Amino acid sequence: MAGRRVAVFPSSAELGPVLAQLVTSRAEKAISAHGRFTLGLSGGSLVSMLSKELLALPELDCSFTHQPKTLLNQLFSKVNIPDSGILTIDPSLPVNECAEDYSRKLKETFPDGDFPVFDLLLLGMGPDGHTCSLFPDHPLLEETKKIVAPISDSPKPPPQRVTMTLPVVNSARCVAFVSTGGSKATILKEVLEGREGSAFPAARVVPTSGELFWLVDDPAAASLTIQVERPGSGAKL
Repeated sequence: MAGRRVAVFPSSAELGPVLAQLVTSRAEKAISAHGRFTLGLSGGSLVSMLSKELLALPELDCSFTHQPKTLLNQLFSKVNIPDSGILTIDPSLPVNECAEDYSRKLKETFPDGDFPVFDLLLLGMGPDGHTCSLFPDHPLLEETKKIVAPISDSPKPPPQRVTMTLPVVNSARCVAFVSTGGSKATILKEVLEGREGSAFPAARVVPTSGELFWLVDDPAAASLTIQVERPGSGAKL
């Protein structure tokens, strides 16, 4: 891993443009290196934040994860990306079939290696420290072979979900967490400053050879005592 970087901003208003810049810079780097850019997006408030900031991108060969097309259209409505460049789960399928279908799509998009290697994964973290649909103390945290796994006993609604596994997340070239709001302060401190081998799924995101960013606002960072970066307006990561 290139080393964890924790960047703190006064509010999400200052964080958003830097997040958008991170996407564009990693896109340019990926296209220069291997001709396409693959982005995995966990959803939630990340989509709303990026839709405000990411007004235009070059025409990209992109892959997106776990997102209904309505959200993807909201995010990249001004970008000419063919439907074949957008991968989404099929919620009409039973959960096991849904996981198998999405895994097949990813294998077709990433034919080399045991696990997909995304250029950039954008993730959020729940108040219990979960990320993707990987929850504390759940057996799926120990999954080592599957790309996408079904979950039928999620502690958070809906109970049936599919999720990328930790080996996929940790294979990415760059992972960026976004965490905002005072309600995240306690769990953020536990994840970033807690003991090694933490049970929190977000703490187990440690890219094997990629970058790891935590982009947070002042309310979320209120309890942190570790050294952090405070990028200015227009900063590049």
